[in-house]
Amino acid sequence: MVKWLLVLIIAAPIVELGLLIWAGTEIGLFPTLGLLLAIGLVGAYLARRQGLKTYRDIQESLSRGEQPAEQLVKGIFIVIGGLLLLLPGFLSDLVALTLFFQPTQKIYRPLINRWFQKRTKNARIIVQ
Repeated sequence: MVKWLLVLIIAAPIVELGLLIWAGTEIGLFPTLGLLLAIGLVGAYLARRQGLKTYRDIQESLSRGEQPAEQLVKGIFIVIGGLLLLLPGFLSDLVALTLFFQPTQKIYRPLINRWFQKRTKNARIIVQ
């Protein structure tokens, strides 16, 4: 896991920079910057809208006495997507936008579930 994370940390900025240079040469500097700004604004709007909806869904689940596990996972997707939108680049924006929509969240859900299972496998909870 750490190996893949290290590769991602090194490769992602290189790919992002390459895409930005390519877009700049194809459509020009200002259209590229405008596109990045537009994607960022749309993403910020989606993050806010989806985040508020998820917050309300969590409150509803808790008021019914249910575990809000699904809503919490969706909240994690929204937080990660919001953080990715802060990074300049088309690839990170594309991944961020896919994290906001339920059909594409199904792709990421097994990864999050596996991560949680690994973290909680040997965990002990002590209630006093």
